[in-house]
Amino acid sequence: MRAMILQATGQPLQLVEREDPKPGPDQVQVKVSACGVCRTDLHVTDGDLTEAKLPIIPGHEIVGTVSELGSGVEHFNIGQRIGIPWLGHTCGCCGYCESGSENLCDTPAFTGYQIDGGFADITVADARYCFPLYGDNTDAELAPLLCAGLIGYRSLSMTGDNAQRIGIYGFGAAAHIVIQVALSRNQEVYAFTSPGDEAAQQFALEMGACWAGDSDQPSPAELDAAIIFAPVGPLVPAALRAVRKGGVVVCGGIHMSDIPQFPYSILWGERMVRSVANLTRQDAIDFLALAPTVPIETKIQKYALEDANQALADLREGNLTGAAVLIP
Repeated sequence: MRAMILQATGQPLQLVEREDPKPGPDQVQVKVSACGVCRTDLHVTDGDLTEAKLPIIPGHEIVGTVSELGSGVEHFNIGQRIGIPWLGHTCGCCGYCESGSENLCDTPAFTGYQIDGGFADITVADARYCFPLYGDNTDAELAPLLCAGLIGYRSLSMTGDNAQRIGIYGFGAAAHIVIQVALSRNQEVYAFTSPGDEAAQQFALEMGACWAGDSDQPSPAELDAAIIFAPVGPLVPAALRAVRKGGVVVCGGIHMSDIPQFPYSILWGERMVRSVANLTRQDAIDFLALAPTVPIETKIQKYALEDANQALADLREGNLTGAAVLIP
């Protein structure tokens, strides 16, 4: 197998060749056909997330076909197209797992973080945390759904049932997917980007946003809810100022810079700030069933596997419109 491996945080990934990994009990071996490049991969490689198993093969938006079955796997077949997401293992016995909140498991393991991921042409995964993929979309088009789509969907669900006007702060891979779900529900979307990022603002308008502008400017309308995808702490008080009384600000990233001090007055009025942590398998079941009915179309930029460092650099520098996808 060929893989791009992170030996140490802050260092470029290295292209290596290894023996093909063999599936153990309850695992599948997967021939990777596409793997999305997520901002979380950037947080792993840059060291913002500090619990990576090193060396590690990043990547957790994996699409491929089953090439070998481990013992005990009965619900997948050789040659079947499946997706492998961020959540790769839970204990199944802590209070969170038993209550249906496995995304908060006390001892989880995550694909591309503690479990070797999809920046490779072969990988193995726990079959219980993989999902069949259907429809006419290409493998590359489906890859961003496995994290950007899932986190966006979970974030949107946390805005509540009565949110008509939704602000999205940071218009990248997750935002361009979740806006399609919001519009299918006849919700209005206001897009806030880095100041002066006219390309992202134009992209948001093309995707159906009713307004797009700089995140350091006031919202043109009072919002029912806001979702923050950009890992920028000062956006939290900005979003609080934009939402109405009783509104919610959802922080959709796994990492964010420090949130600055802000006056209680912008939180008062029963406004709420909450975070999204990982995902559950039920999220994946629900969203992957919903996606073809919207239908969701992803905007992608393809890179060869050996160009993973360039894809990460383009993501870091804001040079992407939509999502980056590696093709082994």
